[in-house]
Amino acid sequence: MSAKTSPEQPLPVRTVLQMVAGWIGKLGTVWVEGQITDLTARGGTVFLTLRDPVANVSARVTCPRGVYEAAVPRPADGARVVVNVKPDFWVNRGSFAFTALEIRPVGVGELLARLERLRQVMASEGLFNTDRKRRLPFLPGTIGLICGRDSAAERDVLENSRRRWPAVRFKVEQVAVQGPYAVGEVTEALRKLDADREVEVIVVARGGGSLEDLLPFSDESLVRAVSACRTPVVSAIGHEQDNPLLDLVADVRASTPTDAAKKVVPDVGEQLTLVRQLRDRGRRVVGGWLDREMSWLTSVRSRPSLADPVRELERRAEQVDALRERARRSLGGSLDRAEDSLTHLRARLVALSPAATLERGYAIVQFPSGEVVRLARDVTPGDLLTIRLPDARLAARAESAESAESSEE
Repeated sequence: MSAKTSPEQPLPVRTVLQMVAGWIGKLGTVWVEGQITDLTARGGTVFLTLRDPVANVSARVTCPRGVYEAAVPRPADGARVVVNVKPDFWVNRGSFAFTALEIRPVGVGELLARLERLRQVMASEGLFNTDRKRRLPFLPGTIGLICGRDSAAERDVLENSRRRWPAVRFKVEQVAVQGPYAVGEVTEALRKLDADREVEVIVVARGGGSLEDLLPFSDESLVRAVSACRTPVVSAIGHEQDNPLLDLVADVRASTPTDAAKKVVPDVGEQLTLVRQLRDRGRRVVGGWLDREMSWLTSVRSRPSLADPVRELERRAEQVDALRERARRSLGGSLDRAEDSLTHLRARLVALSPAATLERGYAIVQFPSGEVVRLARDVTPGDLLTIRLPDARLAARAESAESAESSEE
């Protein structure tokens, strides 16, 4: 229920704080889960901060020493716990805090069950799908490395990478890799390296540890930050048997920091050997091709047309001469046959010519129109006729006609 106030009728601070304390007191006791940080003991009271396991939210907790010591095992900094608390609001100071009534450490079995539930949720969202994973570049120009401060994991990655490829460059972000601040620092370093255009691969490396030590690398916010990276991420957390959720969402999983160096950086010796092998193979291939081409060229040059080109021209000239002579003979024979045929035809024409008949003593009688008189009855007495002889033409006039039978008698 809201209080009725106005600029003319304000409430005193004590009244407002008492109202707030009353509202908070109505909440009663609740069980909350979080991670212990800033653990200190003063006399009979233990003070600690309880951080939310996912969000960047925390609250102060005041715990009687007897309640704290009753927890088995006794929680320490970074421990995951479930606490039965009573919210308190201190009116005199205007501050809020929890008062712990009971502390129960979260067991390993419960942690594993929670991690399994979180893994199933993220798997259903497709964050672990293989088609989302990107291939690492063959030789990254700059590698981003997220590791603990002065850690063995950092030395393993740097030394093995430079041993494999001395010119490799690194941008190292040293962060807390366990405890309450690990998730925030690793996430911030990840975002910083992902925003750097020079960084082509990001390696998150940490040595081995207990399940509780590796819990930050199964944190939901960190896993989602890795899935959102545009730069390929290599996970090198713990040893072969360790399997935080970061391994599942990363583009490449390395069993150890040393293995991460082998996966990210090629070995210069191996590459030089490969180059030599490829060069030798290329030389053999090119040499074999040149040998085959030289053999082909030698065989072509040994052909008569190239070995003695003049002889080929002479042979072609002989063929031309032979063909020309053959054409001349063929044409001459055709002309001779045509001449003989013409001679025979001329002789036949002469033999069949009317002029030849006239020369044998015959004459041709024609009408003035040139029509030949074939029968005597075609001539009428008095008709003008032309008599054609071998040497001249005579004009005559018909008298009377006498039949052939009468003349024969």
